[in-house]
Amino acid sequence: MTFNPTNSLGPFLAINQTYSDDAEQFLIQITNRDRDIARNINNREISLYDTVETPTGQQWFNSSNPQIKRNGYRKVYSIGAINAGATSTTAHGITGFSTLSFTHIGGVSVNSTDNRPIPYSSTTAVNQQIEIKVDPSPGGNITIINGAAAPNITSAIVILEYLKN
Repeated sequence: MTFNPTNSLGPFLAINQTYSDDAEQFLIQITNRDRDIARNINNREISLYDTVETPTGQQWFNSSNPQIKRNGYRKVYSIGAINAGATSTTAHGITGFSTLSFTHIGGVSVNSTDNRPIPYSSTTAVNQQIEIKVDPSPGGNITIINGAAAPNITSAIVILEYLKN
């Protein structure tokens, strides 16, 4: 009996396992269980957020070959102060690929009044928005534009997740 969600394709293991008294069958069952554990652990997302390129454990579809998955990577950036109405450019330094596809671009900014997501949008004050763009070329840049009437950003964290193929 397993207790994984009914609509799940994720890496779940049965909580209870019954083994045979027959030594040969037991060896087969325990070997299969070890393989299941290794496969399911390896298929879990890795939640390390570091300033160096880190594999995420994510596996993405591949349009050109459905049998081969594409691996996800993550890199985190510490961004300094950005004044209201100013633009910050930081090199992302991601290299070693011919095609870079971002799967997540975002972060959080800190100012004197609150923390705001990046990107930040306001329905009442368009000039307080925070824009983020990333150049996908090797060694490209992260560009953050702080709105003209937005609070000065004292620091920010940007998280990029991407596929390299």
